[in-house]
Amino acid sequence: MGLRPARIYKDFKRPYTRRAIRVHRKSYIKGVPGSKLNNFDMGNTKGEFEHTMYLVLDKDAQIRHNALEACRVAANAYIKKKVEDKGYCMKVRVFPHNVLREHAQAAIAQADRFYQGMSHPFGKPSSTAARVKKDQPILSLKINAEGIDAAKEALRRAGDKLGTRNRIIIE
Repeated sequence: MGLRPARIYKDFKRPYTRRAIRVHRKSYIKGVPGSKLNNFDMGNTKGEFEHTMYLVLDKDAQIRHNALEACRVAANAYIKKKVEDKGYCMKVRVFPHNVLREHAQAAIAQADRFYQGMSHPFGKPSSTAARVKKDQPILSLKINAEGIDAAKEALRRAGDKLGTRNRIIIE
């Protein structure tokens, strides 16, 4: 079964996050799939750079972990081609904590024996998402003055993967 469209999960709903239960000392929800987003820092993380650029959203939204990973890969691949490896520092500023649930229903012909209707509609954990507020940075990219045009294009390409309106802020 493929992924559901992002419009299903993009709006803020009640969060379903990991909770700590003091009695049993467990801080997890069973069956949460792992995040595709593993690498948060790219480039020269210890370097000094002149400019910092941020990719921010225009409104509150939830961004799934696979969209964040696609965003990171698109920006990193472009900036690596245009600027040498030590010429930039990129960081992903959000983490997908919110667990998304899915109530799978068989909605095809001849699926009567699989159909359960609204019996136990809570759903199983299917993926995770980051809850991002308006003007909260998603990506930050530090770069020197000669690579600022390449950085703008890299962040624009990254923003295309998010599925919601965004903009670039330069400091």
